[in-house]
Amino acid sequence: MSVDRTQVLRSAAALLSRKATATMDEVARAAGIGRATLHRHFAGRDALVRALEQMGLEELESALDAAGLDDGPADEAVRRLIGEVEPVAPLLAFLVTENQLFEGDQQNEGWARLDARVSALFRRGQEQGVFRIDLTPVWLTEALYGLFGAAAWSVQDGRLAAKDFQYMIAELLLGGARRSVEK
Repeated sequence: MSVDRTQVLRSAAALLSRKATATMDEVARAAGIGRATLHRHFAGRDALVRALEQMGLEELESALDAAGLDDGPADEAVRRLIGEVEPVAPLLAFLVTENQLFEGDQQNEGWARLDARVSALFRRGQEQGVFRIDLTPVWLTEALYGLFGAAAWSVQDGRLAAKDFQYMIAELLLGGARRSVEK
């Protein structure tokens, strides 16, 4: 029987997004395969998490591309970005809690590349006079990522309706990031 690696990763992502401490046995069961089969594809949890990181980076990059970050006013681009990221938010929420991905010199350069794209969006908004200039683009980027994770976990726990994911993030972030018009 041939194992679809992508399907195994999607099953692992779904499980680990809900239960970050899941064992490799639990991941194998969730994927509908045996533990030995899982280990043939991923030597251990670290290899599995690294593969999930690569998948998450690719999906986040696709979301950034689909959002058209350079099109129209920056605040509208942020709203589009939130909508495009929503499907991958649970995986990203899991990944940002995996310290081994962000320690030492083994950090995947993809994170820095994506961070730079999102920060550029906030910088553009500042240059357009849409966003406050006292909040750095890097901080706004980190705040957005934090809101993605918080909203994803809240939806999973039933504390936030899935239909409110985009609205809650956009209103909190943009409400705090918008530059006030002085009268």
